[in-house]
Amino acid sequence: MVKMTLIARVTDGLPLAEGLDDGRDLPDSDMYKQQVKALFKNLSRGHNEASRMSVETGPYVFHYIIEGRVCYLTMCDRSYPKKLAFQYLEDLKNEFERVNGPNIETAARPYAFIKFDTFIQKTKKLYQDTRTQRNISKLNDELYEVHQIMSRNVQEVLGVGEKLDQVSEMSSRLTSESRIYADKAKDLNRQALIRKWAPVAIVFGVVFLLFWVKTKLW
Repeated sequence: MVKMTLIARVTDGLPLAEGLDDGRDLPDSDMYKQQVKALFKNLSRGHNEASRMSVETGPYVFHYIIEGRVCYLTMCDRSYPKKLAFQYLEDLKNEFERVNGPNIETAARPYAFIKFDTFIQKTKKLYQDTRTQRNISKLNDELYEVHQIMSRNVQEVLGVGEKLDQVSEMSSRLTSESRIYADKAKDLNRQALIRKWAPVAIVFGVVFLLFWVKTKLW
């Protein structure tokens, strides 16, 4: 059964639409929504390995597709057929692009397309019962295959994002420290040169001054 549906822009993780009644009767719904936000955050940072993926979390699975820089995500029971979940997302994608396509990139506030919930609810009802003739036909559709879609654990996916962030932060810190070291090295070299040549310059200065005074006296 479909439990939750969210749509977000990949470039910045901005939520664009969601099923308004999703998760109301779901235990720990806030935790799962936080995981979805973390997934969108990872995607906005470029931590996406595939345009289609299933991410296991407890008794549920997040399925998502990315197209046109938009992520369409749903959370279903583990027992819910993977093929139906992705066909459900395809239906949402096709309608969302048709209705809102020109305005997706310019959306500036969260849930700018919240009215799309009407289509989400209508479509979700069509996919809830896997035993209807319509859904059985979709399950038997050999032209739509999902076997090659990768499945991973949510901690693994979010952990990869955190590790990449740590590597990036460490790299930035090392670069900053290298610049500081280089600047200090330049200062030390400059001070060494001054210490080396300052006495010579003073001697030459004194000699020149004496020579100048002597010529004036003559």
